[in-house]
Amino acid sequence: MKVFAFHLMPYRHLDLAAAETVRSSFILTPNDLYDVQRGAALYHEYLDQLTLAAKLGFDGVGVNEHHQTSYGLMPAPNLLASILIDRTRGMSTKVAVLGRALPLVKNPIFIAEEFAMLDNLSDGRLIAGFVRGIGPEYFSSGVNPAESHERFHEAHDMIVRAWTETGPFFYEGKHYDLGYINCWPRPVQTPHPPIWIPSQGSAETIDWAAHPSRKYPFIVTFTPVETVLRNHQLYKERADRYGYQASGDQLGWAIPTYVAETDEIARRESEAHIEALFNLFLKIPPEFLFPPGYTSIASYNAIMKGRQGMAFVRQRLKDYADKGTFLVGSPQTVAEKIAEVNAKSGVKNLICLVQFGTLPDELVRKNIQMLSEEVLPKIRSL
Repeated sequence: MKVFAFHLMPYRHLDLAAAETVRSSFILTPNDLYDVQRGAALYHEYLDQLTLAAKLGFDGVGVNEHHQTSYGLMPAPNLLASILIDRTRGMSTKVAVLGRALPLVKNPIFIAEEFAMLDNLSDGRLIAGFVRGIGPEYFSSGVNPAESHERFHEAHDMIVRAWTETGPFFYEGKHYDLGYINCWPRPVQTPHPPIWIPSQGSAETIDWAAHPSRKYPFIVTFTPVETVLRNHQLYKERADRYGYQASGDQLGWAIPTYVAETDEIARRESEAHIEALFNLFLKIPPEFLFPPGYTSIASYNAIMKGRQGMAFVRQRLKDYADKGTFLVGSPQTVAEKIAEVNAKSGVKNLICLVQFGTLPDELVRKNIQMLSEEVLPKIRSL
């Protein structure tokens, strides 16, 4: 099993009382709640945390992209990835951008060039995560959500061709039309950097990722464990229909994780911070999360069922822990829960959100240390 330390980089100094009065953590939270000095310090704090994880033996570190939100201060994840690449120079640590929202850009070739640069800088350690971007980002970008799937597929195809074909060549599609595509630099990895697909569980995305021409690792994010297992099973069933058997390397599980000396200590130290994540930083009304046309009715119903009220209904730590939306406990408890999921689905990529909500630096470092020293050795052979 491969284990990644992942970060959302939230504005953890958020005025929680003020956040309670706002309908959505995305788009509507006024930016005068952001203190520039404290925010600037957070970037260094968070980069130091991921650097620590790399030094302590995590297989990779991960960042991602979000816009106009206190939930994640990473509108340009490539900038942070480049810093992490430099800090981990000479190490085998993968640097994963999980992921870049393809439909939101006007020219996807800029992403191809950007990731090719990162692959060169890292000597081939980049993992390229491609996403559609969640619903609120279609409000902040002005892109029509009904075009999301089409734009994603066209952008993906352009990027892969730019990485693998000799240029210049032209591309003419419904949403993108470019006369000259000629990617400089070329990526180091052949035929291109690994592409991962983080998702909330859209049936269309599962089918697309499992296609034999792609076989992309499918990373289920922030959902109850029964939904994770169901989506992993759906991926494997799609693979069977396509005539091959999916491996555990094609399955991923991204989950907030906290480890302490005992179950009781872990819950006590993490309680306020995980509840802040789900109840305030992730507060998004359904009409923002699923704007018209963003997903099919079938996928909408499946995702809403799978989320079990998360982000819509206020819940407590016990709810998240019992549902398996939050991995919390002693090293033995956490290792056993990971082993149980691995036994059921065969998942081999674990992406641990090591900081969440308002979790302070000293507890994040403790979490990373205990994961590295007391959990990773127990699950490496899974």
